[in-house]
Amino acid sequence: MSESPTISLFLVPTPIGNLKDITLRALEVLKSVDVILAEDTRTTGQLLKHLEISNNLQSYHIFNEHKAVEKLVERMNKGEIFALVSDAGTPGISDPGFLLVREVIAAGLELQSLPGATAFVPALVNSGLPNDRFVFEGFLPHKKGRKTRIDALMEESRTMIFYESPHRLIKTLEQLAEAFGGDRQACVSRELTKLHEENVRGSLDELIEYYQTNILKGEIVLTVVGKPEQKESREEKRMAKYGKSKNSK
Repeated sequence: MSESPTISLFLVPTPIGNLKDITLRALEVLKSVDVILAEDTRTTGQLLKHLEISNNLQSYHIFNEHKAVEKLVERMNKGEIFALVSDAGTPGISDPGFLLVREVIAAGLELQSLPGATAFVPALVNSGLPNDRFVFEGFLPHKKGRKTRIDALMEESRTMIFYESPHRLIKTLEQLAEAFGGDRQACVSRELTKLHEENVRGSLDELIEYYQTNILKGEIVLTVVGKPEQKESREEKRMAKYGKSKNSK
């Protein structure tokens, strides 16, 4: 019987707010690996202290990942085992991770992504909007390409999920209302899993009005219902099947 291949890289989700949302398996991995790659070693250091885990930390973030990847893969080839974490949530979801995963796979090494905390799933379920089909858009471009991206979603029929910062939320709501119509239903979820979790539901216009007088803090997930799909009438279906009526000119 062949042995299971050695895992060189574990992607470990960390709590997005409530520290109890760490999994038993995540605890086991963080204790056992040789090095934990952290987006911010200070943030991860505080988490590890809370979890009573003592392990080697190394910085790995968007500003150094291109330079760090080659050397990390070399170290994995020599037998070192790593865990990658972001400040909160699942690595690779609007956080560094993709580049390292791609290079580890290309090198023929084994990796595993643990299931766990991520912000957009509870936000989608909390929203009350259709969740059988959805599209995750992450952060919209800050400047260049922002309008183009929004315009490209005007015909999107699936529920759309965005990440947004507090100081840009109203601008985003206004731009979406202009593109989709102010009556389009949406939900703003913030501080998920934390003491002051809030899910505000309503039309885009109602959300704009609400947040003009209510203070915004914390991480935000914006969920917007897609464009209603047009249902063909019986006559339209008949026309599509048989062509124009004999009486038409």
